[in-house]
Amino acid sequence: MPATITKMSRVSGAPRMNWNDLVMITVTGAIAHPQSKANPYRVGHDGVPRILTGTGGIVLNHRVGDPCIGLAADHVEPGVSIRNEYRGGKDKEGANLALNTYSCIGNRAQVITGPATGSVGTVFGKHGGVNYVLVDFPASVLRKLRNGDQMQVYAHGLGLRLPEHPDITVLNCDPRLIQRWGVRSRPPKLLAPVTHSLPAALMGSGLGRNNAARGDYDVQLIDRQVTRRYGLNKLRFGDFVAITDADSRFGRSYHRGFVTIGVVVHSDSTVSGHGPGIVSLITGPSSNVVPVKDEHANIANVLKLRRTANAVPRKTLVGKDKAAVAQRVRSQLPA
Repeated sequence: MPATITKMSRVSGAPRMNWNDLVMITVTGAIAHPQSKANPYRVGHDGVPRILTGTGGIVLNHRVGDPCIGLAADHVEPGVSIRNEYRGGKDKEGANLALNTYSCIGNRAQVITGPATGSVGTVFGKHGGVNYVLVDFPASVLRKLRNGDQMQVYAHGLGLRLPEHPDITVLNCDPRLIQRWGVRSRPPKLLAPVTHSLPAALMGSGLGRNNAARGDYDVQLIDRQVTRRYGLNKLRFGDFVAITDADSRFGRSYHRGFVTIGVVVHSDSTVSGHGPGIVSLITGPSSNVVPVKDEHANIANVLKLRRTANAVPRKTLVGKDKAAVAQRVRSQLPA
């Protein structure tokens, strides 16, 4: 059952964790209806206004493991986006902030109202700004869910530490994820599988926060040559990625000699400074946090949620539009 704390047998080579210190606590959210502003246009970094699918709701045809580049969307979240709208207490956002802080990647979430009551999904992300927690469900469950349905997250992992690695910080991680991800301990080094490695200079929206326990920050894909160089045109929802010279211990910042490893949680964006969102999971000195290239390092594979799509290069939506304009111009030129 989701409410049971099961301490898995330690996999050979996996890091030791402070299992007995962790608390499992329930937090609740409801599926958030998508929202739009009075002006529906988003102005892209190319100066072009577009009307696109955005955040919130139930996304039926894209899940973790699918490509997150080039969709006709902006910051779209696969699966289900949930919030807690309770407004009691001194801080009117307090309940939703607790949902965001306590929920960890890999936690189980159980539907408690509506036609899909009893169905169990998996937390795979958090999205800053809108302050949503993102949950993956099988396609058969997604079709039964309704906006407003409530679910209970069995939050477990806040305060997780690796005793053999005191200089490495773990955030937003269910201990079950650490064990299944394939992370290996060779003190003082910690090895973590990733699909991509990219420089901190590409990170945009989400910088400057005083913590990385909520939300995410975005990879900028405006420079096509740099995007191709680092293979970022192959990114999928759920990919584990390494960001070099990035420190997430006390917020998200540029810090030479540090590495942050995180997971991709939302789609590309046309807006300047924005792009696929990454939730920080592991951060520490680059001498001890060692990313290991593995094309299968995706949460869909790690937690056996579904088969992942092949990682193939895709153009961003802005790139597709530029190519389409160029094709129209060429077709109008005299032979």
